[in-house]
Amino acid sequence: MTTTYDPADRYAPDATRVLLSGIQALVRLPLDQHRVDTARGLSTATFITGYEGSPIGGYDLQLLQIGRLLEDHDVRFVPGVNEELAATSIWGTQTIPQMRSDLDGVIGFWYGKAPGVDRAGDAMRHGNYAGTHPNGGVVVLAGDDPASKSSTVPSASEGTLADRGIPVLAPADVQDVLDLGRHAIALSRYSGLWVGMKIATDIADAFEDCVIDLDRVDPVFPDDVDGSPWHREAPPTLMTPGGSVDREASAFGERRRAVLAYLAANRLDRVVVDTNEARLGIVAAGVAYQAMRESLRLLGLDDTALAGLGVRVMRLAAISPIEPGGITSFAEGLDEILVIEEKRPFVETQLRDILYNIERRPAITGALDPAGDPLVPIDGELTVARVLPALRKRLAAHGIETDTPTRTIIALDDPPARRVPFFCSGCPHNRSTVTPDGSLIGGGIGCHAMVVFTDDERRRAASLTQMGGEGAQWIGQEPFSEATHLFQNLGDGTYFHSGSLAIRAAISSGSHVTYKLLVNDVVAMTGGQQPAGTRPTPEIARQLLAEGVAAVLVCSDDTSRHPADAWPAGVDVWTRNRLEEAQERLRSVPGVTVLIYEAPCATEIRRDRRRGRRPQPTTRVVIHELVCEGCGDCGVVSNCLSLHPVMTEFGPRTRVDQASCNLDMSCLEGDCPAFVTVEVDPDTVTPSRSIVPPIEGIRDPEPPDLEDGYAILLAGIGGTGVLTANALLATAAFIDGHAVRGIDQTGLSQKAGPVVSHLRIVDGETPKGAGRTPPARADLLLGFDALVAADPNLLTAAGRHRTVAVVSTAATPTGTMVAHRDRKMPDLTAAPDLVARATREIIRVDAHEIAEQLAGDPATANVVLIGAAYQSGLLPLTKEAITAAIRANGV
Repeated sequence: MTTTYDPADRYAPDATRVLLSGIQALVRLPLDQHRVDTARGLSTATFITGYEGSPIGGYDLQLLQIGRLLEDHDVRFVPGVNEELAATSIWGTQTIPQMRSDLDGVIGFWYGKAPGVDRAGDAMRHGNYAGTHPNGGVVVLAGDDPASKSSTVPSASEGTLADRGIPVLAPADVQDVLDLGRHAIALSRYSGLWVGMKIATDIADAFEDCVIDLDRVDPVFPDDVDGSPWHREAPPTLMTPGGSVDREASAFGERRRAVLAYLAANRLDRVVVDTNEARLGIVAAGVAYQAMRESLRLLGLDDTALAGLGVRVMRLAAISPIEPGGITSFAEGLDEILVIEEKRPFVETQLRDILYNIERRPAITGALDPAGDPLVPIDGELTVARVLPALRKRLAAHGIETDTPTRTIIALDDPPARRVPFFCSGCPHNRSTVTPDGSLIGGGIGCHAMVVFTDDERRRAASLTQMGGEGAQWIGQEPFSEATHLFQNLGDGTYFHSGSLAIRAAISSGSHVTYKLLVNDVVAMTGGQQPAGTRPTPEIARQLLAEGVAAVLVCSDDTSRHPADAWPAGVDVWTRNRLEEAQERLRSVPGVTVLIYEAPCATEIRRDRRRGRRPQPTTRVVIHELVCEGCGDCGVVSNCLSLHPVMTEFGPRTRVDQASCNLDMSCLEGDCPAFVTVEVDPDTVTPSRSIVPPIEGIRDPEPPDLEDGYAILLAGIGGTGVLTANALLATAAFIDGHAVRGIDQTGLSQKAGPVVSHLRIVDGETPKGAGRTPPARADLLLGFDALVAADPNLLTAAGRHRTVAVVSTAATPTGTMVAHRDRKMPDLTAAPDLVARATREIIRVDAHEIAEQLAGDPATANVVLIGAAYQSGLLPLTKEAITAAIRANGV
């Protein structure tokens, strides 16, 4: 064990074992490829472009953090204005007529979520038909969100990519991202096709310790394809109408056959359990493979048991096209092949095609069983809990008895309230989304989409469109609607991506619509990136007027932000408190009008203050509890999560939570005499205390046993450091020399909604299993928020005779409680009791109060709870490793 850890080692060339997330593995991949090319005497560069979006929304942020390292490896990163244009840029890297004399080729990486794959389809088809450079190659990183956690619809990209002739590899874990990523580049170079990688949520959000060895992947390039010498041609510099037919034939003919030859030669698909007496075969790929293997373990079936019972198991690396030789060999002697895969039958259909003409054809089951009844769910995502019944049913059909996973069923009551995503404190959307009474509202993609979680009629959207379609739905609705006008929300990131075209369409159709364009300078939904192609607000106004918008009006939190002469003639600039007046005025103007609401993202302001980029305000807002009547008007006015309803000796009151307050000051606009502003010394804006006891005084408890691994479940509120807490524990385990695997489940929940993280710690090289905690298998539940921890869906991972919970008793109100003080407030203190009913033992800790007393900042409450778990002997970690992890985090 070492007590030092440097996060920068994750990208170091001489590292041998590193802790990586799925996103970080994607960052390391082009660096490693450049190192390999250089070692082989090949001079290559890399071009990365795409568009941010979950589940790979943090990819660009991670790339920007290592800008110098990218330069050292000749990696050029250019965020795309949208996915289609980014894909066209990638196409250009493979058809350079006059390449730099010092370069042998350029590798292209395109990234985007599944809707972006759809959008970029035409560009990808053109680029793939054209082909790749023999020393370049193109990899498409397709982010799939099967459960629609941060997307408008569930997604799976493999069918779309396959339709464009793009082969698809499916990593099953983070190590696979590195290994299959290298193969993807090699395959693209060899075959002349673009190659896709399916980066599902449970891959992007996962993390684990990975082996780093540049010789780990040594691609084999067959000289022959179907018995003929393989000579791949260079891509044409120009696609012509006549030549495109030939390119189509090549993409789906000889180049596709080259893909199959590569897959066969490199044996990427592996039979992981084999036996000559097999009757049943099980095939899976990607995250579905991990869920299947974990399910078999819960059923008491390890590799030895499976082989003895006549079961073969195959792990596919390539899900399109599937190499037929390996599947045909795998199917020999089988009565049935069970396919475990997400969404519609894709692998299953290919297996039927491959095996249809063999002499002894096994039955193929998957989405349906032999009787035609549903078997493997095709909706949502495949978790262990959803795979288990399908496996048990087909194993039983072959006379294979299985253990029943230990699970004590407890009838749990619903928690007293539900957390849903909500606007951050001080979010400008809290103001911009409010409309005059009786308005018809349209939603779209961005933080403003959280209006779908509210029952406030002034904000609730009647329709929600895909990105770039905002307002176009009204073109079809308006002629047949009793309503005569629509307010359409639109973020500036979407505006530059594609939303400006929707406005143009509305103008062309003669719609009567007012676009409410929020300009906050960042793509806040995916981490705070600056929108590609952004322009200053006065230029946006000028562009809109030039497009034919009937009127533009600006409401700003700072009317002096731009010089008065910067605005085009006829554009009024009002203060933000005239928002309703501005909307009334614009909807009275026929045609398309635009209200630009200019205010920076509150979360970015908070980050900038913490990093010293903005000054800390010296004015604080407090509420005098003797004057406050607990009416909640301030919450109605500001819709701010920092206004906490509390019970005092004087009855129900409201208190400003200073730790989360972003100092937006909108709460002062209510008609309330209880608010008091206080001027503080700027040097003491963030109080700190130094009475924390020395760590040397903490006893070393007996750690839990790691023989069967140790599963930790973390539950809390988005934006409060749950992911950081999981990263600290994982880093500490890594420092202690343990193997780790985990997943952070976030999606939209990062915006004050529920966040659940999973961590599995095992000794040495013991198989780690799936990233998520299986049903009833949690050893420790860290409830940073008791309300999230008490959710019945989460508690399915708890075992009545296994799990110990360490739960914070601090009661944090939900967004609904803030905005609707006229309703009866639920008793949040009952939430820990629900957790206690589902676990073996519960330890209750008022972590917020302890953090406030010790550090002067309740934001450290999560670390306090970790400390309580450690001192209770519930963490298989040393305090030296935990301390080193905290220091390495740098905060």
